[in-house]
Amino acid sequence: MGWVSDAGLTAATANAGGLGILASATLSYAELETAIAEVRRRTDQPFGVNLRADAPDARKRVDLLIREQVRVASFALAPKPELIERLKAAGAVVVPSVGARRHAEKVAAWGVDAVVVQGGEGGGHTGPVPTSLLLPQVVDAVDIPVIAAGGYFDGRGLVAALAYGAAGIAMGTRFLLTSDSPVPVEVKQRYLAATVNDTVVTAALDGVPQRVLRTPFLDRLTGGRRLARAVGNARAFRKLSGRSWISLLREGRAMHREHGLRYGQVLLAANTPMLIRAAMVDGRPDAGVMATGQVAGLIDDLPSCAELLDRIMAEAADALKRLS
Repeated sequence: MGWVSDAGLTAATANAGGLGILASATLSYAELETAIAEVRRRTDQPFGVNLRADAPDARKRVDLLIREQVRVASFALAPKPELIERLKAAGAVVVPSVGARRHAEKVAAWGVDAVVVQGGEGGGHTGPVPTSLLLPQVVDAVDIPVIAAGGYFDGRGLVAALAYGAAGIAMGTRFLLTSDSPVPVEVKQRYLAATVNDTVVTAALDGVPQRVLRTPFLDRLTGGRRLARAVGNARAFRKLSGRSWISLLREGRAMHREHGLRYGQVLLAANTPMLIRAAMVDGRPDAGVMATGQVAGLIDDLPSCAELLDRIMAEAADALKRLS
């Protein structure tokens, strides 16, 4: 949800009764400070911040969350035990996202408070196992709350997840397609026009499989000149983020060492933030990448966050009534 789950969408979700999560991977440290303050200005409800566990300044960002008394620390990758302990000692709830049972078992043993389990239907970086198979696996394997993600957009899905043993659901694409989302309208229309067959899982962007909308631009991107494009994107991302080349190179070495990516794949990783920004911020769907879950093919409107959550709760109540 980088470039998408900003302060406005996070606060709107929180005010509607959900748990808004501020995406920070595409924010500099200073921008994250400003964004947290803006969420606080817009809502007095609890919210969370999503962090990259492998970011060079991850500990500094954790300290910021603690200082600002952010209630939930969400992680896209498993945080190191020392970060978990630091957050829990400060009273924060630690919730990493996982895509495999073994990962859930690992972080549960490290003491996290809950896990978000994303099945293969989910958008962005994702695994091959569908939610309907992964969710019961994880629920049976750990004794902490499990939040289901990947394929959810309505109250029926909420009830189905609860039936599997989940504590709730997380939704990305559904909140991207709300009137509170900062994504340009022309890009939202591309999502609304998509079918469940209009997504593709590709490793061409950064060497790791991720689900995105299939477009002519994506077909051209995966066809060649990826390294040349990645070099340009790395240069643009460095300028935009204010990062030094040394810090980017250190991060690249860490990705090579910890995640087994070849250096060519590390260079390609520069594609993702800039190509997503082209669509989600600049409003250029023909020149950018649109991460999405398959569920985009089932969404046909742009409600506010308040309207969406009211609808989901009503649908869930109706589903439970039918079942009983």
